[in-house]
Amino acid sequence: MGNNFVRWCNHGRDAEAIIKAEFGCSLKELCTLMELRGQVAINKITTSFGGVAGLCSRLRTSPVQGLDGNSEDIDRRRQVFGSNVIPLKKAKTFLELVWEALQDPTLIILEVVAIISLDVSFYNPPDVERIMCRSAAGNREMKAGWIEGAAILLSVVCMVLVTAFNDWSKKKQFRGLQSHIEQEQKFSVVRGGQVLQVKVSGLVVGDIAQVKYGDLLPADGVLIQSNDLKIDESPMNGKSDHVKKAVDSDPVLLSGTHVMEGSGKMLVTAVGENSQSGIIFKLLAAGKDGGADAEEKAKKAKKKEKEKKKKKDKKGANLVQNFNEDGQPEKKREKSVLQGKLTKMAMQIGKAGRLMSLHTINILIARFVIGIFWMQHVLWSSELAPVYVHFLKFFILGVTVLVAAVPVGLPLAVTISLAYSVKKMMKDNNLVRHLDACETMGNATTICSDKTGTLTMNRMTVVQAYIAGHFYRRLLEPGEVAAANLDLLVHGIGVNCAYTTKIMPPEKESGLARQVGNKTECALLGLCLSLHRDYQTIRNQFPEESLFKVYTFNSTRKSMSTVLKNQDGSYRMYSKGASELLLRKCCMILSSSGHAQRFTPRDRDDLVRTVIEPMASEGLRTICLAYRDFSAADGEPDWEDEADILTGLTCIAVVGIEDPVRPEVPDAIRRCQQAGITIRMVTGDNISTARAIATKCGIICPGGDFLCMEGNEFNQRIRNELGEIEQERIDLIWPKLRVLARSSPTDKYTLVKGIIDSTVLEKRQVVAVTGDGTNDGPALKKADVGFAMGIAGTDVAKEASDIILTDDNFSSIVKAVMWGRNVYDSISKFLQFQLTVNVVAGIVAFTGACITQDSPLKAVQMLWVNLIMATLASLALATEPPTEALLLREPYGREKPLISRTMMKNILGHAVYQLTVIFTLLFAGETIFKIDSGRCAPLHAPPSVHYTIVFNVFVLMQIFNEINARKIHGERNVFEGIHQNPIFCSILVGTFVLQIFIVEFGGAPFSCVPLSLKHWLWCLLLGVGSLLWGQVVSSIPTRWFKVLNTAGHGRRQEIPEVNTAGHGRRQ
Repeated sequence: MGNNFVRWCNHGRDAEAIIKAEFGCSLKELCTLMELRGQVAINKITTSFGGVAGLCSRLRTSPVQGLDGNSEDIDRRRQVFGSNVIPLKKAKTFLELVWEALQDPTLIILEVVAIISLDVSFYNPPDVERIMCRSAAGNREMKAGWIEGAAILLSVVCMVLVTAFNDWSKKKQFRGLQSHIEQEQKFSVVRGGQVLQVKVSGLVVGDIAQVKYGDLLPADGVLIQSNDLKIDESPMNGKSDHVKKAVDSDPVLLSGTHVMEGSGKMLVTAVGENSQSGIIFKLLAAGKDGGADAEEKAKKAKKKEKEKKKKKDKKGANLVQNFNEDGQPEKKREKSVLQGKLTKMAMQIGKAGRLMSLHTINILIARFVIGIFWMQHVLWSSELAPVYVHFLKFFILGVTVLVAAVPVGLPLAVTISLAYSVKKMMKDNNLVRHLDACETMGNATTICSDKTGTLTMNRMTVVQAYIAGHFYRRLLEPGEVAAANLDLLVHGIGVNCAYTTKIMPPEKESGLARQVGNKTECALLGLCLSLHRDYQTIRNQFPEESLFKVYTFNSTRKSMSTVLKNQDGSYRMYSKGASELLLRKCCMILSSSGHAQRFTPRDRDDLVRTVIEPMASEGLRTICLAYRDFSAADGEPDWEDEADILTGLTCIAVVGIEDPVRPEVPDAIRRCQQAGITIRMVTGDNISTARAIATKCGIICPGGDFLCMEGNEFNQRIRNELGEIEQERIDLIWPKLRVLARSSPTDKYTLVKGIIDSTVLEKRQVVAVTGDGTNDGPALKKADVGFAMGIAGTDVAKEASDIILTDDNFSSIVKAVMWGRNVYDSISKFLQFQLTVNVVAGIVAFTGACITQDSPLKAVQMLWVNLIMATLASLALATEPPTEALLLREPYGREKPLISRTMMKNILGHAVYQLTVIFTLLFAGETIFKIDSGRCAPLHAPPSVHYTIVFNVFVLMQIFNEINARKIHGERNVFEGIHQNPIFCSILVGTFVLQIFIVEFGGAPFSCVPLSLKHWLWCLLLGVGSLLWGQVVSSIPTRWFKVLNTAGHGRRQEIPEVNTAGHGRRQ
């Protein structure tokens, strides 16, 4: 309804007039305003709307109180100005996915062969009996010849429908994941004078939105008030420089841009499709442009296509930008560990399959031509056309070998395994944004973790304080501090903490008060409340709009300062920040009487030694609170000269803030270390605090050969005389580095890049990183897996991440490692099963075709085995739940073969058993069971009991071997934990039931005839033999198979097999 109304408004002058009369400005005017920048925008706002206050008045909103929150008013604004939703690109229909599935080369070959087979089956030339060679069938068999072609077509249809359905399910899940992420996003707005968290889709024109550091702006707007606000507008204009925004210089804010520094309030003026990013999206959307726009778009598309072709010719073709389901550019990513190995293996198997198929066709044609035209001396004649029906049969046999040799179910297994794991990981507080990050996490060798909120509870409390010469090692009592000092302390905390940070009443009676906003600031506000002083009273006295200047916290300053202008023209600035940094800028300190006294460098050193270091050694975060007065007589200071402004401070207090280690973290870190993963803490806290927390967590242990250093020392040691970073210098540090304190986001990025690029260890490190700040974006993107904090993380950090920790808990990362390793093992299990099928089926089809001129396993039967059964097997093996045993081995790494020697032993061992059984049945089955032989049957002969037994035994051996495939590390008990996976059990039983149905009722399409009970019992016995043979294979030492080549690996040697009873050496 809203979109129809908007479209009608755009084309109807009367409607524009109605809207303008109701709101004082039209949608078109607001959209035009958002296209302006700088002074031009200010002039437009002033002349056309009477300034920002006038614009608020026209949109019937208050800069202080915001909208009244009336639901009818909100709905009306959505009707007039649109909803804050950009419609997703139309999803591909099921028929379009079917058409895409039909483009598969193997399926196209099968389609063509099936159609030709059907045409030939209905072709009955005169005197067929006379001209057909001896091995041809009679009229009755010729009339039944259409069945094979029809069956192949039917199998192709099933294959296409299954593939299309899986693609449709995958895309549906992707959209569901995107929708879940979007629904989680909320934004702070003022409605009815209250600050509320509203879903981004709930924003409307006229809302007063609070903008803060780390936000991803969800709508266009005009600034009402700002504090040191800087915006990254590169998503809109491509420029990397941060743009300073202020009411009097550049007040226009655009959706899709990132808040890099500062805070403020904005009036929302355009949402959804009418915002600048929405307009750009509409222009990019396919099929929505016409005329000149369409031509221009076509030119751009051609230009992009040329650029893509150029890039493909280069080595870095994988870095070409792709677009996701919604038409948005995806993050440039390298192939994941599993992707790289599977791609290489698929190419190797594909080449082998095509080669075997080609040889099969060549051998069959050669044998036929020699036998007919040379041995039997048949002369060429145009009347011999039906003889060449055999050539079609040979081609079908060649395709059968190809189908048998190539594991077509492998991509499906990967998709199912990842999709299943992602769904389960959401329950374990891991919201996966990029599917491949799931399995990459299983190969992680290093985790660079934040401290606050990840290793600690992120519920901070002031537990120690140094005020006016007294060191309080316990919680302060209200009467212990002089009134003058207490006033300064409370005033400084009240105005110099973000106004969005507050302490709320507990949700449950007798529960803890809720901390909203920055947790360090919440601890300071909690200190005020414990001293029986209300910080909100001070904020009411000094509303945010009245603050003269705010230097917001950033990673460079490591402090925050707020300037108040007094009535006499003087100024007072309150500051808070890292204690050892801010104390260097103090020249005075409050005495017990409330007066300031000199504070010398020697006094500072004594304070650090006697107060700050004892606090830090207990794991407390130390914060210094200070102030400075600027006299009116000295004139207006240069507020842009921060170095001068942030000097000459007077220290009010130093407080020690406790953030307890999460109870479950030490055990989680121990499990990671046991799994061969090194944990490194990267934090902004001082070295003493960081070391104390690292010791409590178990990251370092007393007396261990580890490095703990600060960011400054780290930078000095990794740079040469020219100030350039050298990889060789980083390699001397990172292997032993466990704690990097007082680090900046740049330090974190440098460390992550250095570890990834390092070649000092035998295997390439796979690095996971946690981050919550806006400036953590580069490190999160650079890492193999980036974890953003779901609670404390900024929108920018979440956007740069691969996985979002919805509970900000390190133990959830351990669960991600388990699921990642489980994905890897699930794919390996399926490969062990599938390649056994392919090896046996390929050899049987090839050997049978070459010896008997017919494959014992028909094309339709192979399609059943390789598609339907493989699909079910992939679902069964990909849904195995993870176990703690996964953490008892080291990471596989990038160079570890996908198919280990143990797996190769299992594949070849079971292939030997199955081939022995199949060939025995093939060449001696008629004697053993006293039945007619199915070998050398005519071209269109009916199905035989002989070949039905061969097919049935082959399938049953695969069903029971599926149980063997559950274990890939040489374990004997293949039934362990099988009862915990009902999906596996259901699929196993379901596959068996389907096989019974195919044999008993499949008839000619499946080339089967019903079997007797005796034959079924023999088939079952031979199938169960796979389980018994599996025990024999497990008893053979893997070291005997060193001659075997592993598959799907890099160039470096593989990691030795790790016994599940223990764990290997840590690196």
